Amino acid sequence: MAVVRKVLVIGGGFSGMAAAIQMRKAGIDVDLVEIDPNWRPEGAGITVNGPTLRALETIGVFGEFARRGFTSSGVDLFTPTGHKIGEIPTPKVAGSDVPGGGGIMRPELGRILADATRASDVAVRVGCTYTAIEERGDQVTVAFTDGPTGTYDLVVAADGVHSKTRERFFPEVKPPQYIGQGVWRAVLPRPSDIERPRMWLGGAVKVGVNPVSPTHLYMFVTEPRPGKLNVDAKTWPQLVASMIEPFSDPVLAALRPHLLAPEAAIDYRPLANLLVPAPWNRGRVILIGDTVAATTPHLASGAGIGIESGIVLAEELAKAATLQDAFDGFHARRWERCRMVIENSERLCRIEMENGDKAEHARIMRESVMALTQPI
Repeated sequence: MAVVRKVLVIGGGFSGMAAAIQMRKAGIDVDLVEIDPNWRPEGAGITVNGPTLRALETIGVFGEFARRGFTSSGVDLFTPTGHKIGEIPTPKVAGSDVPGGGGIMRPELGRILADATRASDVAVRVGCTYTAIEERGDQVTVAFTDGPTGTYDLVVAADGVHSKTRERFFPEVKPPQYIGQGVWRAVLPRPSDIERPRMWLGGAVKVGVNPVSPTHLYMFVTEPRPGKLNVDAKTWPQLVASMIEPFSDPVLAALRPHLLAPEAAIDYRPLANLLVPAPWNRGRVILIGDTVAATTPHLASGAGIGIESGIVLAEELAKAATLQDAFDGFHARRWERCRMVIENSERLCRIEMENGDKAEHARIMRESVMALTQPI
């Protein structure tokens, strides 16, 4: 029997939903509150790696991902002129036969996990968050914005990179800091010959595409920018089109006009990361996902490490003799893996911004990919 009977999850993002679904499998009663009344993840496409697909398989939604997204193995590398210079293999992950990676629209992945959360009999309340959390002995009392008060054995905070729960329980931790690189994303029609991710490397700007469905792909463009973006959003399509103009590969040239269409839904994100020193709990309140371990996208692992943390927390709660044992087991399995992803992703970002050592970049990618294939 699990060491807790009733748990509150704050935040209906990927890590919170993963934790809720897996805790229900362990027989734990779960309430989940999500502040967004529409429970709608923002963003364009998202790239995931094989380990993330393995995590989705563990939860039970890999089949839906494969049906509604796109899976493949390997990444092709090109020069700006279209000369293929190599590929990044995506090795088989331990304990699973899932493909090496995939892509999907971020809102679509959110819907898949939300459907699975509700199907798991999690008690979901949207448009709701908490106003107070107070621990009393072996219970936590929580007051909510929609009126009632609840009592729980454990609170799991998964309220994102701008978490107010982190601000309260970890006041010494500074908010995430802009890293000096931004990423543009756009949704475009997929040419039939693009069947797996491609990246064009050359200088400080990197361009990539990844299929997200049988009909569409998403493009990502990373660029160094000394300060955060302060440009009228109406100019974004032309700005992104001009960024890829120096890339003369005919494949990119054919995609470029589609950037100017409203359907491209161009999105910009300034990149930042965050790694809170462990332990990630204060008493019976534990933080997971982007609240304590937020990464840049250079290893396609941001969503993955959060989903994995939800799975591992549920596993440790199900098998531990005491709550402290569960916390200890969770941190032992999650700290080093999350640290590696965040710090290696940041180093890859720095190398790209500085047009640095390509051999070091390749080595970090290779070592990180191999480490992530190992069991969680």
